[in-house]
Amino acid sequence: MPHTPETFLPPLLDPVTGEEITFIYEPYVQSTRDSASRLSNPIYGSWELTDLLVKQYSPLFHAAANVPTFIRAFNALPTLKHLKISCPDQETGQRYRRSIVDYAVISLRIAVERCKLPLLSSLSLVSIHPGAALYLNPTMGFGARPNSVKKWKQIKNLAICMDSIPFSPYPPSDHLKLLHSYLHVFASSLRNFVFRWHGSNGLSPLSLDKELCLQDRSPGMACPRRCHLALRPLKFEKLRHMEVENIVVDASQVSSFITAHRHTIREFNFEDTHLRSGTWDQALAPLTRISGSEKWKEKAEEVMDVPLLLSPVDDDENTAKDLVVDYFNCKPRPCRPSIGAWQQSFPSSVAFDAINSSLQADDAERKDAVKKGNAIFAFKLKNKEGQEEGWHIDLKEKGAVGKGEAPEGKKADVTLSLSDEDFGKMVAGKTQAQRLFISGKLKIKGDVMKATKMEPVLKKAQTKAKL
Repeated sequence: MPHTPETFLPPLLDPVTGEEITFIYEPYVQSTRDSASRLSNPIYGSWELTDLLVKQYSPLFHAAANVPTFIRAFNALPTLKHLKISCPDQETGQRYRRSIVDYAVISLRIAVERCKLPLLSSLSLVSIHPGAALYLNPTMGFGARPNSVKKWKQIKNLAICMDSIPFSPYPPSDHLKLLHSYLHVFASSLRNFVFRWHGSNGLSPLSLDKELCLQDRSPGMACPRRCHLALRPLKFEKLRHMEVENIVVDASQVSSFITAHRHTIREFNFEDTHLRSGTWDQALAPLTRISGSEKWKEKAEEVMDVPLLLSPVDDDENTAKDLVVDYFNCKPRPCRPSIGAWQQSFPSSVAFDAINSSLQADDAERKDAVKKGNAIFAFKLKNKEGQEEGWHIDLKEKGAVGKGEAPEGKKADVTLSLSDEDFGKMVAGKTQAQRLFISGKLKIKGDVMKATKMEPVLKKAQTKAKL
C-alpha cells in the first residue's frame, strides 16, 4: 500500500467551531454477523466521533481500520509461511503526518496476532517507512494484548528495507528508538536477519544502544526523565546469518556484535558499510581471538562489503543457505558465495575485480568512463560445467562493477553472453570481441553500438588481472 496524497489524513475538525478535535484511535476488533448488534455499538469510541469520521474521512480510511475484515482474510490463509508488507513512497517531510497506511498496518498486525498461522516463519518489510516500527510492534502498538508477542516469536527469517533516517550528528531519535524496540521482539527467535537502509546511509540497527545521540538528555524531549535512560543491548539468541547494508558504524560496534553472537552466528555480511571510526582489522579482531589465527581473512572481500563464514553451513532448513529473505523481491535466494568461490567456478571473473578497482582508484577517470560509456553493460558467462552467472558494469551512474545483470531497479542497456574462457581471452587481449561475435561465440542483446564502448574499460583489467 503506497503512500500517496490521498492516504494522508487532514485534521479532524469540529463542524461548529472549526477547532481541531483530538482523535485517539482504539481499534474496533469485535466481529459479529448480527447487523443489529453491529449497529448498536459505535466503531470509533462514541457515536459523535464515528459520525465525524464517516463524514470527514474517505472510505479508504474506514476500509484500512476495518480490523474484522483483516482477521477474516488471514483466517482464510492457514498455511501462510511468508508475509510481505510493503508501504513505499513516503516522503521524509511527511513522516509525522497521520496516514491511512498506518491504520492498515495496525489492522494487519492485529489480524496476524489473532489468527492461527502455525506455519508463519518469514517476514519481509520491504520499502517500509520508519513509523511502521511503532504500528507493527506488538508490545506497544495500538490494540496490543499481553499475548500479542507470542505470534511474532514464530518469525525466524526477517528482512527489512526501511526508508533511511539520514545519518547526522543528531538524527531523529524517536524513529531509531522505535526500530530498536521493534527488533527486540525477535531477539529470542530470529535466525536469519537482513536489513538495508533505502536511500542515504544510516546508523546500524544492531548497535543503536551504543549511539550517544540516542542517550543524550534534552529538555526538549517529550519525557526528559526517561529519554536519557540507556537502551537495552540487542542480542539475538539464535542468530545464524546476518546481513546489513548501507550503514555507518564504528569498528568497536562491529567488534562488540561479533563477540556477543560468537556462539551462534555462522555468517555475516556488511554490504556498503562505512566505518565512522577505526579500521576493519579492529572491527574484525574478535575473529582472530575466536579462531586462534588469521585464516579468516582469506574469506573476506576487500571492497565495500565484508562477508565472513565462521563455520560450515549444514543442511538445516532454518539456516541462511536454505532461506535468506531477499529484501528486493522477497523470494528465497541462496546465500551469496564469496568472491573466492566465484573465481574458482569462473576464473575470468577476476577481471571484474580489476575493473572495479581501477574505476574506484581514480575519481576523475571513473567520471570520464561514465561520461563516455553512458550505459549499463551486462555480462552473462557460462563455465565449463554449464553454470551461468552474471556481472554488470554500471557506466551510467555510479561507475562501479557488481554481481547480477544490472543494479537494483535498473536494466542493462546491452548484454554480452559468452563463455568464461572466451571472456578471459578477450580481456587478456588474446582475441578480439569482433572475432568472437562473427564466429558466434559472443552474442549481444540490446544496443550493439554501445558494446563497442566497452573496449577501453576492459583494457583496464589486462594489467591487473592474472588470467
